[in-house]
Amino acid sequence: MDTGAGNDMVAVPSGRVALSDRRTQRSWSVEVAPFQLSAFPVTQSWYAQVTGQRPSSAPGDRLPVEGVSWWDAVQFCNALSDREGLKRAYRLDADAEVPEWDTSADGYRLPTEAEWEHACRAGTTGPRYGELDEIAWYQGNSGGRIRPAGGKQPNAWGLHDMLGNVWDWCWDVYDAEVYGTYRVLRGGGWADEHWSCRASVRRRSHPSLRIDDVGFRIARS
Repeated sequence: MDTGAGNDMVAVPSGRVALSDRRTQRSWSVEVAPFQLSAFPVTQSWYAQVTGQRPSSAPGDRLPVEGVSWWDAVQFCNALSDREGLKRAYRLDADAEVPEWDTSADGYRLPTEAEWEHACRAGTTGPRYGELDEIAWYQGNSGGRIRPAGGKQPNAWGLHDMLGNVWDWCWDVYDAEVYGTYRVLRGGGWADEHWSCRASVRRRSHPSLRIDDVGFRIARS
């Protein structure tokens, strides 16, 4: 299936999603407003067009970009907004430890954790939006390497690789009390066991981490 893995944005309808925290045993419900999410993870060619950089360890235009930190992803969002004449979503103050999100901006941004899970589920309630081998590249079928974006079946809303291939950076802080500035990762990657590739699985990492199974996709309000 040749999707071209382009820069398509998909309209995600409003809804409600339940999130939970294993450490605190807390769960909470979040209302999600309508937004747009990229149909594919940001690819290496798209990243290079916007930033002039190719950070990935396995080169290929249609492969998801990896080896990108949370900070890299935030800066990509602003750079793409600039290119398209949109208002930047993030204010990056040299002194500030974290960027400020201007929620009134029409520019590109990272999805929130709630938006990501709502979009991943696409109206389904089980752990996955389809049979794992049909929708995701993971340890059981990836052959030990990252795969071109869009090679597996999308969910009902037309979003590819929500599970498997690369983990997606989300905007949210994971658990400030215990992990400080660590940000949320969602979706599982090409090297993960099947149990990591579920709509509800949360991982975390330092916002400066760069590794070969973490990428991102972008959103717009």
